[in-house]
Amino acid sequence: MVRRLGESDPETARKALKGLSVYAQAKRGTAHRDRPIAAQHKGVRLRDIGGAGAPVILVPSLINPPHILDLDDEVSLGRAIAGRRVMLLDWGAAEERRDLDVGGHVEQLLVPLLQDLGEPAALVGYCLGGTMAIAAANLAEVERVATLAAPWNFSRYPEASRASLQQLWSGAAEAAARFNLLPMEVLQAAFWSLDPTRTASKFAKLADTDPESDAARRFVTLEDWANDGEALPLPAARELIEDFFGADLPGRGRWQVGDKVITDKLTVPTLHCTASSDRITPAETAAAGEQRSIAAGHVGMIVGSARGVLHDALNAFLAPCR
Repeated sequence: MVRRLGESDPETARKALKGLSVYAQAKRGTAHRDRPIAAQHKGVRLRDIGGAGAPVILVPSLINPPHILDLDDEVSLGRAIAGRRVMLLDWGAAEERRDLDVGGHVEQLLVPLLQDLGEPAALVGYCLGGTMAIAAANLAEVERVATLAAPWNFSRYPEASRASLQQLWSGAAEAAARFNLLPMEVLQAAFWSLDPTRTASKFAKLADTDPESDAARRFVTLEDWANDGEALPLPAARELIEDFFGADLPGRGRWQVGDKVITDKLTVPTLHCTASSDRITPAETAAAGEQRSIAAGHVGMIVGSARGVLHDALNAFLAPCR
């Protein structure tokens, strides 16, 4: 990407290479500390963030580590939810889930955890976790559902993005089948391809940032998170790429989990928070129901300066249940 950028903008490409070097050599702090385990089913855990009251379950994507929703003492969506007991779903090791597709993760892992709580929980799902939260609300009794930058109508993605993902999949599927897992690096390349100029430019900006500054440290923390994560079980990768992005089964009302056809028209209160400059999950791909637009990007709405707006929207949505 930097090489291609250099053909039209050599100065930004030069800075991007310098920024990559700064990132690679940056000092790392202590690893993220996991919260105590409140409940578990097989290798999946609910980690207790704290609070009291009716339960709220944060459902992260399968693709990146869950701690983006509980990054640190300053930036934590979980800690910002008031008046509720908040738990973060930790999907655990992909090795223990390698035979499950996306729907299987919902039916065999998330739903049993919800049923063991003893009372209906509110679900707050981020990215693909929001898609899965909607599915869970079809299969188990829940109190309400909020999604954050979550896709549902996959045919509303730009056609070029969908075609690029299918091309990437055709090149990776054979190798992934040998391990029954799709490496995180393949998915990260897909994310980069959505906006390669922006990807290179963010590293160019880092080149002009004081490496000892809070801004640089936060950049490194977030970039490490974005490049980390478990591999995606092959059945889940196939369903995501072929059935969701390829055939748009959720958006067409044809996604089936077990013997249940999954719908986004839920009977419980729903709220879909979208990010206005989101290239990973454009706002138009969101599910049916009330929407709230946040002036941010896909990750920025969770950890950036706009996160307070998101916190206010979520707390207002969850307030009637206190």
